[in-house]
Amino acid sequence: MRILLFIFSFLMIQTNSFSQGIEFFHGSWEEALEKAQADGKVIFVDAYAEWCGPCKRMAKTTFKDQKVGDFFNANFLNVKMDMEKGDGPTFRRKYPVSAFPTLFFLDPNGEVVHKQKGAQKVDGLMKMAKFALSKVDYSADYAKLYEEGNREPQLVYDYVQALNKSNKPSLKIANEYLNSQDDLTTDFNQKFILEGASEADSRIFDMLIKNRSNIEKLTSKEAVQKKIQQACERTVQKAIEYQSDDLLEVAKSAMKKHAPQEAKKFNSNADLVYYREMGDSKNYLKCCNDYVKKQAKNDAAKLHGMALEIRENFGTNKDAMSVAEKVAKKAVDHSEEPKFYITYAKILSENGKNADALKIAKKTLDLTKEDKRAQMQINRFIEQLEQS
Repeated sequence: MRILLFIFSFLMIQTNSFSQGIEFFHGSWEEALEKAQADGKVIFVDAYAEWCGPCKRMAKTTFKDQKVGDFFNANFLNVKMDMEKGDGPTFRRKYPVSAFPTLFFLDPNGEVVHKQKGAQKVDGLMKMAKFALSKVDYSADYAKLYEEGNREPQLVYDYVQALNKSNKPSLKIANEYLNSQDDLTTDFNQKFILEGASEADSRIFDMLIKNRSNIEKLTSKEAVQKKIQQACERTVQKAIEYQSDDLLEVAKSAMKKHAPQEAKKFNSNADLVYYREMGDSKNYLKCCNDYVKKQAKNDAAKLHGMALEIRENFGTNKDAMSVAEKVAKKAVDHSEEPKFYITYAKILSENGKNADALKIAKKTLDLTKEDKRAQMQINRFIEQLEQS
């Protein structure tokens, strides 16, 4: 369930915003810790040195990758720190660094969750990030107290909140508390309902909707809106876990009814991720075409991202690769970004169109004259095409 939530969150970000890479926090290390605690986020630290070649390459390539940026910006507070300047030496005394770069993942309290030496490519960094997130559990201390019999309302609230932050089931605990209450209209219980409404297919979600006006006054319209969308996201994940079209419809219907301004985008993306995870290429491709027409339109970055999505998930499906080719072609029609051309050339080659792929690859050479590393990679690709 937790990994599926990462997948869904990533697709929601990818199809809606498309960053241009990791956005690093600007401020002191102490300020970063304070913000991480306030936001409840894991901290990613790139511990580098100014003279380090692999550090520079990673900064220019991996950290600039769209997929990496989208995922890291959504899930981490990102810090880039020169170990020989500013806060670096102080940081290094507490967190030893013997090679550059060293990549740290720390929980909001500053405890190391995962540490890795050496520069990483996109896939390696993404795998590492997901592993780090899977190790963070905000709820362990509360679980111990709860199991020992502590039922103080604030502790139960904090326990439910911690479970939600850790992407763990919280409905059982939330229901136990609310079932014990005679008056659900108190300010505390209204806020508890907001925190406890973690899934759209739940009684507590219905309670949130019933008390929406009052809860918005106690908190904010934005807080309630955010909770509705999060609850619908989790129900989409249940739909995937149980392979249930009915649960998918519950989530989409809830968004349409209770968050109509976001529903079209949300529901389109929910269909994409659901049919992708179900391996249903026919419905997935229908969703892709709908997304290209209604959301991506002439946005080259979004088109490129969609082409990659299709290729990565249905690369052996002839119909899917045909759609991927068309979408990749549309991306390069609207941008001369070299990586868009490389993707298009690779898809052409995989579709058996080596002559066309060769033309695009040679054009990419012209677009990357100032990047020797990229030129080397493209020349190797051209050699492979010419030999095949």
